[in-house]
Amino acid sequence: MYLQLERGVSPETRRSYQSDLKQFMAHIRNSLSGNDLSEPGVIDSLHIRSYLKSLSDQGLKKASLARKLACLKSFFRFLVEDGRISRNPASTVRSPRQGTRLPTVLTKDEANTLLDSSASQQWIVLRNHAILETLYASGARVSELVGLNWADVDLETRSIRLRGKGKKERMVPIGTVAADAILEYQRHPPHKNKILQTGTTAPRVPYSGSQPLFLNARGGRLTARSVERMMKQETEHRFTKTVTPHTLRHSFATHLLDEGADLRAIQELLGHASLATTQKYTHVATDQLMAVYDRAHPRSGSSHSIPPEGDPLKR
Repeated sequence: MYLQLERGVSPETRRSYQSDLKQFMAHIRNSLSGNDLSEPGVIDSLHIRSYLKSLSDQGLKKASLARKLACLKSFFRFLVEDGRISRNPASTVRSPRQGTRLPTVLTKDEANTLLDSSASQQWIVLRNHAILETLYASGARVSELVGLNWADVDLETRSIRLRGKGKKERMVPIGTVAADAILEYQRHPPHKNKILQTGTTAPRVPYSGSQPLFLNARGGRLTARSVERMMKQETEHRFTKTVTPHTLRHSFATHLLDEGADLRAIQELLGHASLATTQKYTHVATDQLMAVYDRAHPRSGSSHSIPPEGDPLKR
């Protein structure tokens, strides 16, 4: 309840924290050799370091270790604030140092390839296409996308209301193409309790403002995991790189920056609290620019740019 009401974290984050805490407590049960776990004060920083080391020995990546440590710091901070323990044993444990890793992005041609619409009028195809268009048009996190209701969508102004981290809301434009994809999806609703699998038009099911925008096959709210699975099926045979919902978020920001959008405007669209988080996209854009330069410029020094024998540029 603390995470939901006071921190305002998403259901996916709450599930991850719950799983991480169960894993930590299982490790502690073995480490404490029968000591009373009902007293969390018996846990110290050495237990936490031992836990992280065991995960590292199992091959867990630094990013995952950092997330698990963040979960423990948050948990013990809550216990301190609630008066159950006097100090936070995780506060002195340093997060694993992570190397700078630039996000994976699609080129503009790859984005167009992914978003090429199908002529099919099947409900599931129209839904998936609307999801992809919305992710790329808005830069939404997948948790924000699946949290959308019809009341959050304004097809006249072509904008959507996203609820980000900490329950912060922002209005984001989605453009004509994404708005049209949502409208087409709206025009072909599923049968009641049955997904439309043919090209025929289903009986009209009125969408109310409180209904989820994107439904699953049972008529309930689509989950982030389902969107991730759908994208894997859509992309694993079409691209050599792994494409996730976050890849479209990264591509959205990078392509805006390529076209001259202001970095602070991109920050607002993405819902970043800090401009420093948004600035990583300047590195992505620079890398792409250098790759184009290396391929195209005859004096770049790249083997790809050396003109063939007899080329008039080779003088």
